[in-house]
Amino acid sequence: MMPFLNVKLVEGVFTPDQKHEMAKALTDVMVRFEGSEAFREVVWVLIEELHPDGWHIGGRPFEGPKSLKEAMGRVAAMDATITGHPKTRGEWAEAAPPTC
Repeated sequence: MMPFLNVKLVEGVFTPDQKHEMAKALTDVMVRFEGSEAFREVVWVLIEELHPDGWHIGGRPFEGPKSLKEAMGRVAAMDATITGHPKTRGEWAEAAPPTC
């Protein structure tokens, strides 16, 4: 049995050293959960970098921090319109109907 972790990132966000550190940390987590240091040698981590043109948030092209900030603003605006505490899908549909 060989655990395989596949991490997808926006291209160019992390340095090679940060990606190596991330792979080591993910391996450490797997070893901790499995319970045996011997497990370390069979943990595979694949970090894939995808071009920014392939990423979208809320159906809009991803533009880095600008996109994240705009998405958070849309979420905050939507949250301000919701009354109560909807818990089911139907309650959410009533509280925040589609805008399209």
